[in-house]
Amino acid sequence: MDLKDTFQAVQAASRKLARLSDKQINEILLALADEAEAQIPLILAGNQKDLAKMETSNPKYDRLMLTADRIKGIAGDIRNVATLPSPLGRVLMQTTRPNGMELTKISVPFGVIGIIYEARPNVSFDVFSLCLKSGNACVLKGGSDADFSNRAIVKVIHSVLEKFGIDTHIVELLPADREATSQLLNAVGYVDLLIPRGSSSLIQFVRQHATIPVIETGAGVCHTYFDEFGDLEKGTAIINNAKTRRVSVCNALDCVVIHEKRLSDLPSLCEPLQKSKVIIYADKEAYRVLDGHYPSELLKSATPESFGTEFLSYTMSVKTVKDINEALEHIYINSSKHSECIVTENMDNAELFTKSVDAACVYTNVSTAFTDGAQFGLGAEIGISTQKLHARGPMGLEEITSYKWIIKGNGQIRQ
Repeated sequence: MDLKDTFQAVQAASRKLARLSDKQINEILLALADEAEAQIPLILAGNQKDLAKMETSNPKYDRLMLTADRIKGIAGDIRNVATLPSPLGRVLMQTTRPNGMELTKISVPFGVIGIIYEARPNVSFDVFSLCLKSGNACVLKGGSDADFSNRAIVKVIHSVLEKFGIDTHIVELLPADREATSQLLNAVGYVDLLIPRGSSSLIQFVRQHATIPVIETGAGVCHTYFDEFGDLEKGTAIINNAKTRRVSVCNALDCVVIHEKRLSDLPSLCEPLQKSKVIIYADKEAYRVLDGHYPSELLKSATPESFGTEFLSYTMSVKTVKDINEALEHIYINSSKHSECIVTENMDNAELFTKSVDAACVYTNVSTAFTDGAQFGLGAEIGISTQKLHARGPMGLEEITSYKWIIKGNGQIRQ
């Protein structure tokens, strides 16, 4: 299998996108949102084929599953993207040099963006809508787990593009095998940027083998530190929401870090988790306090592997610390630099936590479940970057543009 012709076709199609006005792009997006809802039976039929291949106990199952309501939510996100200002042609800097040269720095598309993702069919819609709005073509490389779903979704997208007379190569879904992954990782000269979305093992593989630029959207090992001065009511709600809202997403809570002076409140903090049958791996101090106050079948003794783990299930750990400095050290050692939270009424501690924690998103008295492009007002997201180069946190339209310099003059030459 040689995908060179496919990559060339996508690259050629990407150059045509510059001819589309923002109004035309928005019309396409709104039509796609309508068509996605109209084709719910088609998309769900493909999704059911994928779900039939996966055990319901698999942490990826919830991410893979589409429902009519979820598709309507995706359509809503597409409509939101259509309402956003175009990220293209923004004047980022403007100056006139002493010799009269006029310099303008403007935002432009990357060109072709490749996405490698696993059991997340919603990504197919999200990536396309953001790429179209930002003038980028996209190469999608989904996993075999979601191949039927992805192909149904891309079929819907292509049908809309055809109605508008748009080259359908602006979005291309590659085969779901490893050879296609290898060729995408090495599509030098064809793909301008590669974004992996999935497990830490997938992201590490891409980082080690890609010969084209990569932005990492890393695994989410997320902590919530319940400080000595934390409000019990707020902490209880935040911990329950961050852990149980959707356990298979990267912003879900993995570890509660608790100040030793608040251990007596730990049973209350964890009480709502019983309803969702959350398994807790507690350190020695936390186990002693929870024993007899939390279901014995759900309470386990923590091991070193209980910390620094992205569970992606109804499982979390509890770490007891002596003070905020020990909490910061534990988070530093175990964090994936995704989303971290402190629950406290002491604003000095909140400020220290915010300044000290090295993560894309740092929260004070707010659930980490909000780390999401739509929740940040970005319309949707193409991924959540945990690195520091170019983009960090939820990546929306601005994060998938680059820039160029426009220089105007009147015959100036350099001496």
